[in-house]
Amino acid sequence: MPEQRKDLYEVLELQKGASEEEIKKAYRRLAKKYHPDLNPGNKEAEEKMKEVNAAYEILSDPEKKARYDQFGHAGVDPSYGAGGGGYAQYGGFEDFDLGSIFDSFFGGGMGAQTRRNGPRRGENIQVNLNLTFEEAAFGCEKEITVNRVEKCPDCNGTGAKPGTSAETCPDCHGTGQVKTTQRTVFGVFSSTAPCSRCHGTGKIIKEPCSTCRGTGSVRKSRMLTVKIPAGIDNGQTISMRGEGHAGANGGSPGDIYVTVNVKPHALFKRRGQDVMIEMPVTFVQATLGAELTVPTIDGKVSYNMPEGTQPDTIFRIRGKGIPNLNGRGRGDHYVKVKIEIPRNLNHEQKEILRKFDDSIGDGQYKEKKGFFDKMKDLFK
Repeated sequence: MPEQRKDLYEVLELQKGASEEEIKKAYRRLAKKYHPDLNPGNKEAEEKMKEVNAAYEILSDPEKKARYDQFGHAGVDPSYGAGGGGYAQYGGFEDFDLGSIFDSFFGGGMGAQTRRNGPRRGENIQVNLNLTFEEAAFGCEKEITVNRVEKCPDCNGTGAKPGTSAETCPDCHGTGQVKTTQRTVFGVFSSTAPCSRCHGTGKIIKEPCSTCRGTGSVRKSRMLTVKIPAGIDNGQTISMRGEGHAGANGGSPGDIYVTVNVKPHALFKRRGQDVMIEMPVTFVQATLGAELTVPTIDGKVSYNMPEGTQPDTIFRIRGKGIPNLNGRGRGDHYVKVKIEIPRNLNHEQKEILRKFDDSIGDGQYKEKKGFFDKMKDLFK
């Protein structure tokens, strides 16, 4: 009587007739759950992973899947029903390497994390830099100090004493990994792990460099010049390519990212590429008009304010704002008029104002007249 075997769809926790995409997703999920690298020493997870791999190897093959769907286990294992032996007979578990299939399925996965002898890019460095309003507006050059990892100048990053070189690790033969096998009832199970002798680097340094002590890198404090482009705004970041920490094993260096903090200005406020300013004027200047001296980021400019200017009127001075980051054109400068009412007038000044007010009457105050007309309508 044939032995009872688990349904392959049930092993992958799927319904019969599942699609190719559903089978891949199920395998991915279960492989992450039961893979030995994620469950060290867990025999139950190891056996479960073997079942999952056996099921996936059949159901992921269209021809084998079709035979299994039609004939069951007998369609993929001729020995089934004749005392044949287990998943290993049709599941490909003779010297089966779980690490290899996991790495190929997940694009590197756990195995890639253990390989340390390949080129590795250096880490990036983050720097904050304070700027004045004008420095951000017109650009400048600033110096920053960074403490970064650099390639050792004496051994050129090899870690070996000058005149010597690193040797290939005899245990892993330069791969950085060693393979272990274990025989189980399902076949021979193979897995890989970082080489303990070379710590996954694939190299043995018998005579370390005295400068870097075999690491291949040293830490240095460097002063660098940063070019600040005109028009940069608060919170924006400049990248300095290749100025970060050195890479390892021939990897490229990282970058430096400089984030600017623009100090508030006593007079100016920024809105995009435009500059805003509130400027106080007297009651007489607003009434009669006046030539104003307006401060801008370029210096003082003259502006003829027309007579009868009302409070909070905004004037625009074109082309006196912040330069665009792309170097083309500039924003504008906006002046918001704040009319200041005089305080602490003497008796003579008050009389002059009363006579003036009587002389012009309500006809000159359009907003006042409109307000009282609306109020009369409201209380009719």
